[in-house]
Amino acid sequence: MSTPKKHQVLTVVQTIGRSFFLPISILPVAGLLLGIGASFSNPDTIAQYGLQAWMGEGTLLNHVFMLMSTVGSAVFDNLPLLFALAVALGMAKEEKAVAVLSSGLAFIVMHKTISELLTFAGQILPNGELAENVVSGTITTVLGMQTLEMGVFGGIIVGLMVAILHNRFYRIELPAVFSFFGGVRFVPIISTLCAIVLGVVCYFAWPPVQKLILLSGHLVVKSGYVGTFIFGFIERALIPFGLHHVFYMPFWQSAIGGVMNIDGTMYYGAQNIFFAQLASPSTKHFAIETARFLSGEYPIMLGGLLGAALAMYHTAKTSKRKIVGGLLFSAALTCFITGITEPIEFTFLFVAPLLYVAHCFFAGIGFVLMHLFKITIGTTFSCGLIDYILYGVMPGQAKTNWMYFIPIAIVFFAVYYYLFKWAILKWDLQTPGREEDEQETKLYTKADVKAKHAKEQAEQQAAAEKMAEGFEVNEQMETIIAGLGGLDNMENPECCATRLRLNVQDSSKVDKALLKKAGAVGTIINGQAIQVIFGPVVSTIKPKLQAYMDKKRAALKK
Repeated sequence: MSTPKKHQVLTVVQTIGRSFFLPISILPVAGLLLGIGASFSNPDTIAQYGLQAWMGEGTLLNHVFMLMSTVGSAVFDNLPLLFALAVALGMAKEEKAVAVLSSGLAFIVMHKTISELLTFAGQILPNGELAENVVSGTITTVLGMQTLEMGVFGGIIVGLMVAILHNRFYRIELPAVFSFFGGVRFVPIISTLCAIVLGVVCYFAWPPVQKLILLSGHLVVKSGYVGTFIFGFIERALIPFGLHHVFYMPFWQSAIGGVMNIDGTMYYGAQNIFFAQLASPSTKHFAIETARFLSGEYPIMLGGLLGAALAMYHTAKTSKRKIVGGLLFSAALTCFITGITEPIEFTFLFVAPLLYVAHCFFAGIGFVLMHLFKITIGTTFSCGLIDYILYGVMPGQAKTNWMYFIPIAIVFFAVYYYLFKWAILKWDLQTPGREEDEQETKLYTKADVKAKHAKEQAEQQAAAEKMAEGFEVNEQMETIIAGLGGLDNMENPECCATRLRLNVQDSSKVDKALLKKAGAVGTIINGQAIQVIFGPVVSTIKPKLQAYMDKKRAALKK
């Protein structure tokens, strides 16, 4: 495969990956509702804390917590539909609302088609029961329809199909007699027709895929601690490329991550199994066979990276420790509470890649230790303190072994601290506070931007002169646009938890120094796919940037 083709494939994969992040970002709220609701409506928890009078069966609080649990479960039960909508939204170039509507419609049509074919074939009986020859767990209910168990893969397939159709046809011009159905109106029409075909294809093609997925899951489970280590190592190694969502999602949301019957219902995927067990009053201990894909990041989030941050602080020059302390404390606190690690990780990734390799190794070890000690703390998004309390402490020691984690976190803190301190001093790594120029103290290696400053000001001045009166120039937005090669070079900016993601026409125009000037921790260039790491503030930067780009384009047209 040629290099351009590799970059093109990587661009598509990254686009799909960032599309996954939207439904993933919903999970913390759903998990919060489910975690609190299930914990405080569970009879064992109520009895353990002597809360029968306040939260016992029939009380107002009991109904409230049961409602919270039910609402949270509803989100997890309908993740395939959410993924269908999100993938279409993320991959549509323009008129995204039409793509989302079409994807929802196509999702319903595809599963209805499969349901009818299963009925025609006698696998679903007239009374709605399954035939005796149906393999347990291969047929489920989606939006009230009995259909093949496809999990989030079904939603992803639909989203990809609709995105392709949408980008191809949303501007189509039909003959005058059919012109009303042209343009965006044609997208849901063609999506519906293609969804019927897709349903037929999936009816025949998906059962062998089901068998392959189940076989893969069994192989991973049978590989024991080795498989757990490999999972943890690869998941962390893919962070710099932004492909980690693509890697771990099948383990979390499909049979690759496990299959379990809970209270008479089959659940697929580590995360779905955990939250089904969380909501079940019969759960005595969460299953380690599936929770091992969820719990392994806690040692580095709540221990290791805090030690790394302290090591970078102690090795900074004395004159710079005040500013370095503020920066590192903010990044470490973000990591500890929310589990967002990239501000710290990218700091040493850029100045010492070998340290990042060691970090990936210890991530794998963290997964193994959690597996070994049967620590089953779930997660919705990232393994920070919030998830630790909700899905480790609140369900109780008997279910999660959360107390066993504390010494592991302390050991990881110490190992990271001494390893990083030794490596920084031995190789004189330019971590924050060790630079020559006092103005260059940041959570990354500061590139020289002075040579670009005059150019930046000139570009901003030229743009300002062309704009209509009353357009307010935003220096940060202008710097980001200039760093990405200008308005004409930028396509469809999106964001995940920490990164601004977009495609560019010409990646050679991307100026990392300017982007750092705008506050970026780092920039990753893979062909035309660009990721600019700003940290958690990206969730506010992206909408501001999009609005600013729209206003600037409108002003330049005048």
